[in-house]
This record gives sequence, structure tokens and C-alpha cells, in this order.
Amino acid sequence: MNSVMDEPDEKSPLLRYQLLGRSLSTDAGHPNDKKLSTFFGVFLPCVLSMFSVILFLRIGFAVGQAGLIDTLLMFLIGYFIVFLTVLSICAISTNGAIEGGGAYFMISRALGPEFGGSIGVLFFVANVFSCALYCIGLTEAIVDNFGENGSLVMGGLPSSKWYNFLYSTSILLFCLIVCLIGAKMFARTSFLIFVIVMAALFSVILSFFIVDPKLILLPGNESGNESRYANYTGFSSQTFNENLDANYTTDYTTGKQLSFAAVFAVIFNGCTGIMAGANMSGDLKEPSRSIPVGTIVACVFTFLIYVMLSFFVGATCSRELLQYYFGFLQDINIFPPLEAVGAMVLALSASMNNLIGASRILQAIAKDDLIGIILKPVQLGVSANDNPYVAVIVSWFLVQCVLFIGELNAIAPIVSVLFMLVYACTNLACMALDIASAPNFRPTFKYFSWHTALVGFLGTIVMMFFINYVWALMSILIFAVLFLYIHFRVSESSWGYISQALIFHQVRKYLLRLDVRKEHVKYWRPQMLLLVSNPRSSCNMIRFVNDMKKSGLYVLGHVKIGKMDDFPEDPVTREDRQWLELIDRLHVKAFVELTLAQTIREGAQHLMRIAGLGGMKVNTIVLGFYDDCPQEDGLALGNFQKVHFSDEEENARPVFSPLRRENENKLLSASEYVMIISDAIRLQKSVCVVRHIANFDRDSLLHLNEKKTIDVWPINFFKPETAGYLDTACIFLLQLSCVLHMVPVWNKHTELRVFICVDSQNIEMQIRMEKKLKSFLEDLRIKATIHARQWDHVLSLNTHSETESNEDELPVTHITDISTDYLKGINQLVKQEVENTAMTFCYLPLPPADTAQHLQYLHLLDILTDELPPTVLVHGIREVTSKDL
Repeated sequence: MNSVMDEPDEKSPLLRYQLLGRSLSTDAGHPNDKKLSTFFGVFLPCVLSMFSVILFLRIGFAVGQAGLIDTLLMFLIGYFIVFLTVLSICAISTNGAIEGGGAYFMISRALGPEFGGSIGVLFFVANVFSCALYCIGLTEAIVDNFGENGSLVMGGLPSSKWYNFLYSTSILLFCLIVCLIGAKMFARTSFLIFVIVMAALFSVILSFFIVDPKLILLPGNESGNESRYANYTGFSSQTFNENLDANYTTDYTTGKQLSFAAVFAVIFNGCTGIMAGANMSGDLKEPSRSIPVGTIVACVFTFLIYVMLSFFVGATCSRELLQYYFGFLQDINIFPPLEAVGAMVLALSASMNNLIGASRILQAIAKDDLIGIILKPVQLGVSANDNPYVAVIVSWFLVQCVLFIGELNAIAPIVSVLFMLVYACTNLACMALDIASAPNFRPTFKYFSWHTALVGFLGTIVMMFFINYVWALMSILIFAVLFLYIHFRVSESSWGYISQALIFHQVRKYLLRLDVRKEHVKYWRPQMLLLVSNPRSSCNMIRFVNDMKKSGLYVLGHVKIGKMDDFPEDPVTREDRQWLELIDRLHVKAFVELTLAQTIREGAQHLMRIAGLGGMKVNTIVLGFYDDCPQEDGLALGNFQKVHFSDEEENARPVFSPLRRENENKLLSASEYVMIISDAIRLQKSVCVVRHIANFDRDSLLHLNEKKTIDVWPINFFKPETAGYLDTACIFLLQLSCVLHMVPVWNKHTELRVFICVDSQNIEMQIRMEKKLKSFLEDLRIKATIHARQWDHVLSLNTHSETESNEDELPVTHITDISTDYLKGINQLVKQEVENTAMTFCYLPLPPADTAQHLQYLHLLDILTDELPPTVLVHGIREVTSKDL
């Protein structure tokens, strides 16, 4: 064995610390790599993304349709949901550095690849639709200003569906060129755009106080050539009162009837964009401070602006003006071109921001290789300056396809639903991390809890269906399909799985509540410990015991011979992964417990004592029979050949099984084997010894034309005088066979038979025994047929003499007087019934206390079970069933 101290491999702790040290030293050597402040890195991207086309083009639309009260309610609901999500974003983003991909990166690293990849794809689609939304919004602004009825240039650009599509395509082409050059080009203009927007906003607010009442020409003359006008009244209490309540009409751009949900879907787009700052974490000077401060301040700032504009619009503009002219703010502006430029640069900024964001998300998904070969070109298509040009082109193409929809208000619900689903998963990630109470989840942002995340999650889910239940159902369905696809495609991930942390948290909590003092026989279940030496020859045994456990605890125990001082590191833990792979390959539900001891018996004692946890401890020990049957390599059969074990495990050490003759150099002697059984009894564990299981093919049960049988012989053949008495061990035997028969595959393809041995000269006794057993089985709800077999001729061969024992001492069975001819007769008696038997259950007599009798004890068991079908010798020591309800 090579020493792990010679040269660390890729997974060794030493190498990880070395790499960590290099990483820290590298970061320390380049302190200027992260140079964006809170204002430029978080506040500006968030504000520009949240204002988008809503600020100048849809505030009046909302007040005109929903009224001032409902509009304020929409903003309150939207920002309440968004603010709770912001708290979750701040918590996750301050728990460690995040890379490109925004919400995708955070959710995938928090919840695992299935959740992250699924929501990442939908986040990408949301950005694609959002980019198209802003391109159409910018086209709308251009047509309003430079179209046939343009407010700035009359009779300029022609306006129709296909002309508008051409304009949107041209805008998108410009965004594509900028993104192909690089994201820095847009980043350098962010501040200039913000200045222009603030100047336009200031001019709008000032105009409400300066501009006198006037008539404004409405676009889209619907009644011939007659022009339509609407009033700008200036500040008026009458106008304010008229605009308080809702008055939903048809949308003059789409012709569709509007409602609270439809208007809210449009307005909610003014609440999105909160991820823009978190996506810049890699370029921030202090991400743990900048993301919370910048994002929260941006939310408060935009909310106040929206509320203020809603009041000003509701107090100065007539309902008709608000409902039929989205660009009215320009007509009442003291400097109309400034407002027009502000609206257009906002839409252009948001378009480029979403196209860049979509490409970065797509690149992150491709880099993580979650979808498959279809994204391989995206993963490879990166320029020298790390610009993912292939991802940009793919995103551009998809946005171009969405532009065929052509209507801003038609796309808005889709964008709102998708963004809400992303926000819901972000809240879910934060809630799961907080509930799991993992020590490494310690974000520097403290103003959150799983309660806020839960409310945010529920709020986003409810609003998804409120906005558009069809799109909500479709998005959830697509999410589910993506989840299943990634789940079956990605077998493991280095990101960690929050599900494991949550399961641990809940299991620990319930294990503490599982009080052994409250155990009741009614709720007994077999908790199995299978002692295994060589996994290669134990596949059939492992699968069979898995059927017997009846949803109870199942542990595979393995003893490795040696002393800790002989190894540079624990030799046991190195094999854990291989045993877990074996469990996966065999499709059994089991745990693995490995131990290191100087003898097998000592190791077995360790396992019998410690297997399990708290109130969930093993109560039944299962061993293979100690014989000289040849062992078959079960892993070379079926789908198990891919499991690999260490060289030492390849050396065909069978499952506590092989009868090695005393003159051989062996790890386990016959006496030691019997002492393991005695140790289990002393530790108050029931015992099962399984023989001939290598000859059993469980899968063959599925292809049988007739039913097989499970045969039960609840008789201590070492004490034939007790044949008419059902002791605790007999009841355990019946219970265990019943448990096996309850397994669906066994229940469908086998029948349960219980055998009793009777004296042919005493018919009355036979009838009484059958009646008593039948009543007993009915009381225990065990469905089985009873078969009486005469054994007078066998009893005549027995020379066994009854011996008393002290009840306070370990029960003793003296076996020196048991005739081998008698046991051969018993063996023949059982063989007569096994023509169609799948499994036989027999009574396991207690081992003798005298170690000198151990070989004889095994010899007698060998005679008893010789050439039988797969056989389970069972001895139970506790009550395991109840007649009570």
C-alpha cells in the first residue's frame, strides 16, 4: 500500500490546503482586480434594470386602467415580494463569492444541479423574453416620437406591424454588436445613461408644476380622419378623485380586455432587475457589503420614484389621456426631446443588459455541463477576453424569434411569471439553507430568516397564478421536465445537495424524539445487521435480507483485521465509497458499518453493539452458514460487474461462511463463529443463520407459472419434546416468515406453509395442536396453511435426554446425546416437502456454552440443513407480535 504522505493526490486534504494557499496568495497579490464600488457595481445596474420601459411609458397606463389606489397596491405587492427576495439574495450572496450566472449560480450551488439547472434555463428564457420586451418598448418610443404621428418629427418613420418588427430587429442587432465587442463597453456608459435618465426624470417632475393645462392629441385615430384629444388638467382635485378607482378597458395597442392581473403583469416588470447587482459580485471591492446596501437602496429609490410619479399623473391627467396615450409625458414636458431620449436609453440599456445577462447564464449552464452536448459549442465559444460570443449569438437568435410576438403587453406576463419563478426558487434556496442550520451557512447579511423567505416564496407562487395561471402551469411543467432530465443525467455534483442537509436536520430531530422507553411490541420491525466478509460472494444474501427487513433498519457490517497502529490512515473509511456503490448496484436500502479489529469476533461485537443510532438499533443479526460450499462471484453477474473493490477484497473471503477445516490457516475458526452467535444472544439480539442462499435466484420468482412456497418449521429439533409448544423463538420464526411473505414479489409468487410434527398414535393431540396453531395464526393475522407430518419413525432414532438449566444463566443446550441418525431423519422429513419450496425457515437451537461442543453443534446443524433449499435458521429472544389492536 502506498503511503498517502508521499505525494498528495488531487483529492487529498494536503493538496486542497496547498491550492487554497495559492489561491489566497494570488488574490492578495492583485487587490485592484475588484474595483467597482457599491454605486457603480450594484446601485446603477439595479436602478437601470428596474426602471426600464416602465418609468416613462407605463406609469400612466397603470393609473389609467387600475386607478391610483390599485396602482399603489400593485407596487406595494410587487415590491413586498421583491424586497423579501432581496433579503434572500443578500443572504445567499454574502455567504461566499458568486460567479457569473446570477440566480442560476446561487440556486444551483445552494440546492444542487437539478434545481439550479432547471431554474437556470428558465432564468435564461426570462432574460430572452425580457430583452425582446425592451426592444419592443424602445421601438414603441421611437415610433411615438418619429412615426407618422410622431410628437418630435411628424410624418417620419412609417409604422406598421412589420415596420415595427424591422425597427426592433435593428435595435437588437445594435445590442448584439455591443455585446460581441464586450460587456465593458456597456458598463462604461452606465453612468452616462443614468445621468440622462435622471435629467429626463427631473424634467418630467418639474413639468407637472410648470406646464399649464392643455389638450393633447391622441395617437391612432379610430374614427375616420377626426382627431381625438384628451385633457392635461394640471394639478386638480377633480382629476385626482376621478383617477382613484379602477376603470379597466381594452388595450389600444393589442385590443385585449385588461384586468388587475394583466396590468400587474406589466407593472411588475418595474420591480424586476434586482439580480443585476448580485451578478457583479466578482467585480466588486466589497461584495458582502455592496450587494445588500446597493440592492436595498435601489429598491427603495425606485419605489419612491414610482409612487411619486403615480400621484403626479393621477392628479394632473384625465383618464382618457392615460388610457389611450402611453407617451403622454413627452407632450407635457418642458423639453420633450429629453424625456424621449431618457425613455429610449433606458429601454436600450435594459435590452443590452438582458442580452448580456442571458448570454452569461447560458455560458454558465454550458460550463457546468448540465444539459448535454447541445451546449458544447457555447462552452467552447469564448474569446480571448472571456467574452462568450457563441452564447451571445444564440441568445440574440432566440430574442429575434420572440420579437415576432410584437406586442409589449403580450410578452410582459410571460416575463413576469418566469422572473417570479426564479425569485420563488431563490427564496426556497435561502429558506432551505436557513432551516438546514448548516454551520457553513453564515452570511454576513443578518436581516432575514426562513420566515421571510417562506413568505416571499409563497407570495411569488400565488402571484404567478394570479397574473396568468396558464403560463404559470406551463413554466412549472417545463421546470419539472428539466428537473427530471438533469436529475437522471447528472449522477453527482461537487456543489453539495441541500436535500442532504435538510434530511440530516430532520433525521437528527426525529431520532432524538425516538425514545426506546416508548417502544411497543405492536410496532416492532426487524432491524437487520448482516455480517459480511466478501461482498463478491454475498450479493444474493444482501438482496434477500433486504426483503426480510420490512422497512426496518438494514446495516451491512464488515470487519477488517488489523491494528490502527499498522496503518498511516484509517483503512476502513477508504472503502466506504465502494460499499455504497455496491448498495446502489444491488438496489437495496441499507447502511454500511465498517470496523477495524484484531479478530473477527471482536469486530462483530463492535458492530452488534454500535450499529444504528439512538432508538434505531439493530435487533437481529444475520450470518452466513459456516460450511465448505464453493463461493460464486455474484458481482460478475448481471449489472454488478462495474463494482470494483480493493485488491484485498478481491481475495474471495466469503461471507462469514466457509467451513475451513481446522488444519487450515483461516481468519475465523468454528468455535469463534459459534461464539459470535452466543455473543448476539448475550447482547439480546435475535439471530438468523442463512444457508444455501447462493443457489437462490430471487429474480426467477418473477417468471414462474406457478407459485412457490415458503415453508416454516417452528420446532426445536434439538428438543423434540417441546414440539407442541410455541415459545418466543417459534413466534419470532413465524413473524419473520410472515414479514418476508408480505414483500410484494414474495406475496405474489409464493404461499406460506406452516408444518407441525405429530404422533400418529395420538390423533386427539394432533387435532388439538392444529386447532391451537390455526387459532394462533388467525389472531396474529398470518395467512398460512397448516400441514401436519408424522415423525414417529424419526423420533425412535433419537437418544436425546432432557437436561434442566438455571433460568438466571444463559440457556444451555447439551447436544452430546443427540443422534445424528435422528437429525438425518429430520432432514429427510423436510426434504420430502421441498419440491416446490423457495425458502425454508427452521428453528435455530441455542449454541452450547461448552466451547468443546462447538464443532459438534455446527456438525449437527450441517446435517439438519444438508441439501435443503435456501434455509434460514432463526432464533428470537423477544416478543415481536401482539394480538391487540
